[in-house]
Amino acid sequence: MRTLIPSPVIAVVAEILERRETHATMNSLFWYADAPGDAPEGNKRAKATEWLRRVNKHPNADPMRVLGKLLENCMEVVTDPLDMNHEQYEADKIRLQAVLGQHSLQYVRGGLIVGALAAPSRTLDSMLRECDFAAVDHEFERALSNVESEPREAVSAASNIIESFCKVYIVDNGLEMPTKQDLKPIWSTVRKHLGFDPSVVVDQDLQTILTGLLSVVEGIGALRTHASSAHGAGKTSYRLEPRHARLAIHAAHTLVLFALETWDKRRNAALAH
Repeated sequence: MRTLIPSPVIAVVAEILERRETHATMNSLFWYADAPGDAPEGNKRAKATEWLRRVNKHPNADPMRVLGKLLENCMEVVTDPLDMNHEQYEADKIRLQAVLGQHSLQYVRGGLIVGALAAPSRTLDSMLRECDFAAVDHEFERALSNVESEPREAVSAASNIIESFCKVYIVDNGLEMPTKQDLKPIWSTVRKHLGFDPSVVVDQDLQTILTGLLSVVEGIGALRTHASSAHGAGKTSYRLEPRHARLAIHAAHTLVLFALETWDKRRNAALAH
């Protein structure tokens, strides 16, 4: 069943795009998001509003997918604090999160709009900070729900949960954020701080398991990057199948919950002292 873009969300998105885009860049953005048809007539806000309404009405359009791609830059591009637009862009993110939350929706890194699970204002960051294992389980269940129709999107969602955990952990523990904020470098920072070093584990069986677990991150990051793209001189296309996506999601789930449990144990030990 298609989820339509609520009218209040359309109003906020149209207002923000009006301020941030020219007519030309707005047209390009909507076409990038696979919005149907030619650009509507009118000023920028009217154009964005009409195009979003058209997305809802078009039987072959996926409104949530279009909306996610339209918001990708708004939600993910990090501006320099010295940039004159920095405060406005940060305010835009907060406003978008709020209006999505009011309609039980939330933005997930990678241009995805998904249904919110708990209170509308609750975010994945808060779930991770609270070590809410049940809520994080649901996030992975949501990734699994896309396995058959969109296996690559499902792998991206699982990878994004790992990235979110790492960034929350780094900020909450006052660690230095790596210059390159890809999955591998931020995970390297987190695992060192958590003490995930197989060489110091005495039990050989646990050491073997932990060694394999640490390779999961590199594999998931590579799969997200390379799936469905050409490789080498032979130009062989790697087709990501649902079974591959399920493997990656379950592996990511195990990794994140183990890291959360370790973090939770450390925090409890610190409070006890």
